Amino acid sequence: MSAPTFDYDQAFARNLGWVTQEEQHALRGKTVALGGMGGVGGHHLLALARLGIGRFRIADLDHFEMPNFNRQAGAAMSTLGAAKVEVMAQMAKDVNPDARIEVFAGGLTPANLDQFLAGADLYVDGLDYFAFDIRSATFAACSRLGVPAVTAAPLGMGVSCLSFMPGKMSFEEYFRWARCSDAERAVRFLVGFAPTLRINYLVDPSRVDFQRGAGPSTPMACYLCAGVAASQALKILLGRGKIRCAPHGVHFDAYRLRMVRSWLPWGNANPLQRLKIAILHRRFSSKSVEEANP
Repeated sequence: MSAPTFDYDQAFARNLGWVTQEEQHALRGKTVALGGMGGVGGHHLLALARLGIGRFRIADLDHFEMPNFNRQAGAAMSTLGAAKVEVMAQMAKDVNPDARIEVFAGGLTPANLDQFLAGADLYVDGLDYFAFDIRSATFAACSRLGVPAVTAAPLGMGVSCLSFMPGKMSFEEYFRWARCSDAERAVRFLVGFAPTLRINYLVDPSRVDFQRGAGPSTPMACYLCAGVAASQALKILLGRGKIRCAPHGVHFDAYRLRMVRSWLPWGNANPLQRLKIAILHRRFSSKSVEEANP
């Protein structure tokens, strides 16, 4: 029995109606760069592959481990120990064998960012929550090179999404974390993504440790992130409608069935944000001191 032949138009025909035939063919020619193939990055890649995007650059230096099973698209018994970029590249190629996927197996570094982003139509953030230095450098490179960027953060059982467009407020202007410690950056990242919504159903706060770079996660949040990020990607890549970019954002919490649109003038430099940051930073700093000195 001969192997089935891939047909792009047939594979993505069910997208039509939500996109035109011309738009679908336009997506085939777009290049999306994705940093990180873990918690949300792998889901982003597969959602965009099923949208019919034709070219990708993906970066990650990590390998799959058992603690990844609760949320990561490529994590399974059959992939334990395998490189995340290789597994996810193969999964995307199984969806679209015609896709051109360039793999950065050493992850993102300041030295390869220009190569990673050169000619990209969009950057979608999938880096680990605590990868502060390279995330800051990546968004700075996007701003310098004029590459639109989308980041969707899994918070609790929901998603917060921010888009950064060329010529608009930059990532650093929004989060204001240059020269901050990693613990301070973790707090500013959280408060910047959810400035107006309380996530008050965490049953064991001891699982959150900003000092050690650890926190709980849910699969629901990662799936939601992929849907929201891919929807923003479609609008940006096709130039369809107004993009609600930073300092505007959106947070949807599936557990509470609540959606909040945020507007944060001056980003984390906003006086109310500065107060929230100080309170939260003090809370988690004091927690770490108490644990270190029982």
